[in-house]
Amino acid sequence: MARLTLDFYHDVVCGWCFNLSPRLRRLAEEFDLAVRHRSFVLQENQGQMVAAFGSMARAKTTILGHWVACRAASDTPGAFNAEGMRAARFDYPHGLPAALACKAAERLAGQDGHWRMFDALQHAHISQARNVADPAVLNDVAREAGFDAAEFARLMAQDATRTAVEADRKRARGYQVVAVPTVIVQETGARLVNAQMADLRAQIRANLLLAEA
Repeated sequence: MARLTLDFYHDVVCGWCFNLSPRLRRLAEEFDLAVRHRSFVLQENQGQMVAAFGSMARAKTTILGHWVACRAASDTPGAFNAEGMRAARFDYPHGLPAALACKAAERLAGQDGHWRMFDALQHAHISQARNVADPAVLNDVAREAGFDAAEFARLMAQDATRTAVEADRKRARGYQVVAVPTVIVQETGARLVNAQMADLRAQIRANLLLAEA
């Protein structure tokens, strides 16, 4: 039985989530943690992106400015391909299609499948500057990540996959999640602060003490 269960709320298009995901993988191995993946889409369509940023052009400029801070805090700063995304001829992707892809992968292969797809899509988005709002790209990434392409496409199209994304949104509201990444320790109710590995380890140890008290 896992010593702690962490609910990881994330969005594929979030650079801070890109930094945190590999750190959580290492912590899960070191401390025997269970990580449950929860989709939390910041903007689910271009209309919401325009409402948030003023225009699609401004959205890309603003978000790529955030990537500078993400890159500075990353264990692998070279993985941030801001130049490639800036030069890309598509608008900055909204997060709903990728969230649906992660949920389709979860339905195929459980939490491990969700995490595998999430990391693969983040790599495609942040390192390869691919358009993760494009269904063709999602299908290609799923195949590259080892999923059956036909079954993945079938599940992506089902209402149940959208319902699973909405269920995570409802759960997030219940926990008053307003930003990503958010990591909630179920046994203690604490939220991990996104930080470097030494600090994250200290937070996990503190939560283990609380949970075992």
